[in-house]
Amino acid sequence: MAELDLLRFLAALAVVAFHYLVAYASVWGDRPAELFPALAPIAGLGILGVELFFIISGFVILMTVWGRGLGGFARSRFVRLYPAYWLSLGAVAALYGLTGAKALDPKLSPGEYLLNATMFQRLFKITDASGVYWSLWAELRFYLLMAILVIIGVTYGRVLAFTGLWLAAALGLKVLAETGLFDNEVVREIVMPDYAPYFAAGMALYLIHKHGNAWLPWLYVAAGYGMSIHSALGRVHRRIEGAGFKNMPVTDASVIITITLIFVLMSLVALGLLRLKPSRTLTALGGTTYPLYLLHSVLAVALIPLLTGHLPPWATATVTVVAAVLLSYLVYSFAERPIQRLLKPRRSTQTPSAPAVQVEKASVP
Repeated sequence: MAELDLLRFLAALAVVAFHYLVAYASVWGDRPAELFPALAPIAGLGILGVELFFIISGFVILMTVWGRGLGGFARSRFVRLYPAYWLSLGAVAALYGLTGAKALDPKLSPGEYLLNATMFQRLFKITDASGVYWSLWAELRFYLLMAILVIIGVTYGRVLAFTGLWLAAALGLKVLAETGLFDNEVVREIVMPDYAPYFAAGMALYLIHKHGNAWLPWLYVAAGYGMSIHSALGRVHRRIEGAGFKNMPVTDASVIITITLIFVLMSLVALGLLRLKPSRTLTALGGTTYPLYLLHSVLAVALIPLLTGHLPPWATATVTVVAAVLLSYLVYSFAERPIQRLLKPRRSTQTPSAPAVQVEKASVP
């Protein structure tokens, strides 16, 4: 699905824009929103690029598990996630271990870097080596929930039941926590009330894509949309509270419009109304997305302080973005793909189905 490749790449670029033009004050040595006052209100919305990733993930991962056993699902996720992740982790360790870089330094010990290599560092209350790794912890928990569904057996009815129960649990937990009646950290980590609406909406949209229009999946999409607006506003508000509106100039209206646009685009994909012809360019953009998401922080720390003072801010940002995209493409082409080919089990003589081939291109962090 080439349209998902493009949407994933645009989501990654949105995250890059947010970090480079709004968030990375320590990298610039100044408030980016003051350096880019005209762009900051739009770039600030790039924080929601991860939310688009989560919806795409719900769509694609359900596509992945349909008709696949637990072992095949686990292997596909391992091969998809870990090679590029390990490369990025090595880049982070090298940046702070071999240079004098200070911005965004997680200040980890060698043992803590090794624990980061498992991707389960948050389970042990260890700091992420890179700030972008937080979303991978949400993805991993989603995969574990999907593994339960795989064990039970993936059918239309069971996916409907699973998605409905998850949305209900997420909504109930949010209401109980906000009213002070119940708030348990373990339950919150499992249910993920802030992110469940995105994953669940993506799953419901895949049911619509696979089985056609039905009222119940659309009800789940609508519920996910309403809950997602609440979650997105909460995440943006927390950012504004920490940095101040001047440094995160994003309005509630713009957040609602952005979440609405994301849901509209994904609904068009599900209905087959937004279709793009597959091409090498779109496949390359889709492949570049994950390394770009993982590595753009490293490039920012390495290049922006070096270029600042020699180039105007807009030129520095442009050069760094281009360098990050090019490096990510090289990592995808000459490191990630070869490693994935080595780790993948040998194909059987039976020809794989088309959806399975498409999933490897479209699956997300």
